Amino acid sequence: MTQYIRTLNEKDYSHIANMQTGINDDYVLRVFPELLERGDTIYGLFADDQLACIGGFSVIAGSYAMLGRLRSDTRFRGYGYATTLMKYITTEAFKNPRINWVGANTEENNLPARRVLEKIGLTPIISLYGATTKEPGLLKGKCDIWTKIDDTNRKQAWLESVFTQPKTVFPYECYYPLPATPHLFEPDTIKDWVFYENAAQTRMVILKPDRKKHQYLHVVYPWSDFSIQEGLWETIESEYKTLKHKTSERETLVWIDLTEYDVSLLPWAHPFTLKSPWILHGITRDSQKYLTELTEASTHAEQTSSY
Repeated sequence: MTQYIRTLNEKDYSHIANMQTGINDDYVLRVFPELLERGDTIYGLFADDQLACIGGFSVIAGSYAMLGRLRSDTRFRGYGYATTLMKYITTEAFKNPRINWVGANTEENNLPARRVLEKIGLTPIISLYGATTKEPGLLKGKCDIWTKIDDTNRKQAWLESVFTQPKTVFPYECYYPLPATPHLFEPDTIKDWVFYENAAQTRMVILKPDRKKHQYLHVVYPWSDFSIQEGLWETIESEYKTLKHKTSERETLVWIDLTEYDVSLLPWAHPFTLKSPWILHGITRDSQKYLTELTEASTHAEQTSSY
């Protein structure tokens, strides 16, 4: 089959509509025009002029590229097209000199997607549950709400000590945890995030609205004592009620990212819905360059040995 890859545009909707992905009411196909409107870059791999698979990436905070939107036509599976396309997209993303990291987040039970990511050099970083609830008050006691932080320098100090300095993963958005660097925490970005800290100033929580399929209050709390920390859930419930009032026309939930260990600490009668965890994969610019050089050297060696 003759194959080629190119960026897709609004004129390709007929190709998108004709794809057979095997997914009922596939949202990626449904929102394709919206993805283009908001600036996402979507690529398509064509086999004999028929769209065999699609994928793309979004640039976050200027220096991160998140791969996604991977869909394959069932009639073209087994040819390795998804791997070919995602490898191409990763290379394209790194052509932007500002991009220092390329990653992807996929469900733990999505084995085909995980195999594709590992084949193109993205390694697993962390597995997180997106725990959601409409009843955060079930975890509260009778403690005071924490103190709100308005000072930007104080916010930056917390982010530096808890995320940037120890080089941990920061839940930037729902479904989008990212390796913490100062690029994520520009003043214009964090000014809309609500920070609270406890009276002892030993714990803090970040609360920020996020809109995906539903409206969420995204809770960022990087410690495992979340179910017993006095005042935490009183604080979360207060902000949740405020957001829920503002978004009364949409279903609004609390979202908190939990590790496997965190989940094991949940009380028996916890209020969270826990679906399959998502695994963050990624590769740095330096690692991608090394893999490319290694592949080129291996190819050269094979060609030399065949003479």
